[in-house]
Amino acid sequence: MIRAILRTARPKQWLKNILVFAAPGAAGVLDEPRQLGLTVLTFVAFCCAASGIYFWNDVLDVDADRRHPTKRFRPIAAGELSLPVARVIGTVLPVVAILLAALTGRWQTPAIIATYIAVTIAYSIWLKHVAVVDLVTVAAGFVLRAAAGAAAVDVPMSRWFVMCITFGSFFIVVGKRYAELRAVGDGAGTRTTLDTYTADYLQMVLAVSCGGALISYCVWAFETSSDASSNLPWYELSIVPMLTALFRYLLVVERGEGAAPEEVFTSDRLLQLMGLAWVIIYGAAVYAS
Repeated sequence: MIRAILRTARPKQWLKNILVFAAPGAAGVLDEPRQLGLTVLTFVAFCCAASGIYFWNDVLDVDADRRHPTKRFRPIAAGELSLPVARVIGTVLPVVAILLAALTGRWQTPAIIATYIAVTIAYSIWLKHVAVVDLVTVAAGFVLRAAAGAAAVDVPMSRWFVMCITFGSFFIVVGKRYAELRAVGDGAGTRTTLDTYTADYLQMVLAVSCGGALISYCVWAFETSSDASSNLPWYELSIVPMLTALFRYLLVVERGEGAAPEEVFTSDRLLQLMGLAWVIIYGAAVYAS
């Protein structure tokens, strides 16, 4: 039972919630104990919220999951976790998430997490069946994660920061759909929108979102660099690992291996190396200058 609950909670998916640290990290406040604590608290709150939604998602998708080549092994679809227990856990975890977010002392944080919960529930019930809207909805979840981190420590998000997060999130989401389409062909009844999308369409959207993410990041880096006190081009240099990571992930998606982004990020050594290089370079730009 415990193992089935943990599998349904999808701990690997918590990797997405690292976006909570993006705005506080860019603002240079993570070296302050209180601000770091508030960010970690928000991260935990988002993990609870996301896991709660996964329980409801699997409850609502149990029939479709049983027809899927890999999702049929999920605990609820496989009968390892009962529907009543899943419903209870799926209800309790989002409530805990909002209460944890309220401990940050800023009403914006629980409001953002409540919005995330509402949007993802709407996605699980209806929006995931609407082509294009399903992509926008999932990408919005990433933007809300970044916004929650900013709200928790009361730091602003620049327009180009928001654009970069938006296009980057869209890039990941579209890549996931493209890999799923290649894996199951015409959809095979596993996801409604896969019967609507074509490989050519998703490739075009991938190119647009990748270009948008790269351009907005470059503008953000140059804009931030103009206000920096250091003479070293740290912000500009951070473009190199970002560019490499985007192109590497694009290659992974083109090979049809991006259906589970969290597994790609935890197994692809070059992506991990570029991520580490970016953290070091950008960290030097913010905290060492």
